[in-house]
Amino acid sequence: MDDTLAAARRWYAEDLRYKTPVLRNPQVIEAFASVPREQFVGPGPWRIISNPYDNDAFLTPNTDPRWLYHDVLVTLDANRNLNNGMPSFWARNLQHLDIARGQRVLQVGAGTGYYSAVLAEIVGPAGRVTAVETDPALAAQARANLASWPQVNVVSGDGRTVDIGELDIVIVFAGSTHPSRLWLDRLVEGGRLLMPLTSDSWRGFLLRAIRHGDRFEASSIGVVAIYPCVGGRDEEAGKRLHAALEGVPPGKVPIRALHVGDPRHDDAENVWFQAPGFWLERDPVGADAAAQK
Repeated sequence: MDDTLAAARRWYAEDLRYKTPVLRNPQVIEAFASVPREQFVGPGPWRIISNPYDNDAFLTPNTDPRWLYHDVLVTLDANRNLNNGMPSFWARNLQHLDIARGQRVLQVGAGTGYYSAVLAEIVGPAGRVTAVETDPALAAQARANLASWPQVNVVSGDGRTVDIGELDIVIVFAGSTHPSRLWLDRLVEGGRLLMPLTSDSWRGFLLRAIRHGDRFEASSIGVVAIYPCVGGRDEEAGKRLHAALEGVPPGKVPIRALHVGDPRHDDAENVWFQAPGFWLERDPVGADAAAQK
């Protein structure tokens, strides 16, 4: 490998360590330093978006892969607004999941496989990553791109219905109004779910749920604007989520637990948000704090 390119990749990973920051799990940084991003974004020149909030794009003047080793979006398909996600965003999310060596991960929304490879580096050769992509063409690209990571299995299909047995981690790369019941059922004790819970505007928050027996501890770890998940949207729930988030400070969603099924009559005052197959329990302390903002 070109020493200059290896140095650029290391600089990029170390920049993520401080920018994100990544403080708990150094394996996240090692993964970003190891995976060649140029292998997953097609041939250059590349369309680069430096700021995801203003969508101000430019085309790189040449095909030097070092353009890719910055905290930027790289366009995969401009017509569909489809990008290789922001590295600092996903590095932060991966840290919040505390993924360990040897764990079993379901990734929903693999795209062309870059973050599948990052996940594979984190779990190591003894781990398992099942990367599901609903777009057959993208799934085929991901499968070819990931040939060097035998611990990754790429599945072309609906990530909400793929059943591979028990899981330590479910991480979703597209926005839904509600989780798949299968994701929750397959999480082992202490297993973690991270998913963007979004309205029809593609905006919402990152929901993290941790299994403790029959209940799930729930929290928001920040705001998100992301591509919608096929099959994971309910129109009325999207409207309710938009209304629930009105006036809520970013990152201050007042929730404390995720419940499967519908709330009982005596739970009504504790419901912060409800969608098909699940509801989120209000955190009274968080709600009071948000109201005072």
